[in-house]
Amino acid sequence: MTIALRAPIATDYDALASWIPNAKACLHWAGPRIQLPFTGADLQQQLTVADTVSFTLTDGTPVALGFGQLWLRDGDAARLMRIIVAPPLRGLGVGRELCRLLILHAFDVIGARAVTLAVYRDNAAALALYQSLGFEAVDSRSTAESLIMRLDLTLVGTQT
Repeated sequence: MTIALRAPIATDYDALASWIPNAKACLHWAGPRIQLPFTGADLQQQLTVADTVSFTLTDGTPVALGFGQLWLRDGDAARLMRIIVAPPLRGLGVGRELCRLLILHAFDVIGARAVTLAVYRDNAAALALYQSLGFEAVDSRSTAESLIMRLDLTLVGTQT
């Protein structure tokens, strides 16, 4: 089985919409700009943002395993955003693989020298994943609710 990133298709957004069970999950995943209720078509429209590229994680079948976005910002940094894994696959390393492939894309294709992200402090699973990948808190840019984290790709290369 080959795990890879591909451009999302309409049915991916339908699946993604079904993965968000409540307002807190939506906030943790998408931040305050996207709120329930929404359909897959609504999500596709709302997630189309300038300078942002969306990806679906797939195993070669039409079924989406995960979803994430990269936003080119801060000069030579890319922002990792809206990372989510299909509920039955959580805790199995799929999120780690999704992040790893997104980081490699940021480095190899976009030419990013760093990857940043924002994570709510009470999102323990996401926070643990990002820390295990080598992301470090940027205290000067963080708030009481969320951490801004950064991974310097010049230090870690593509080993993530």
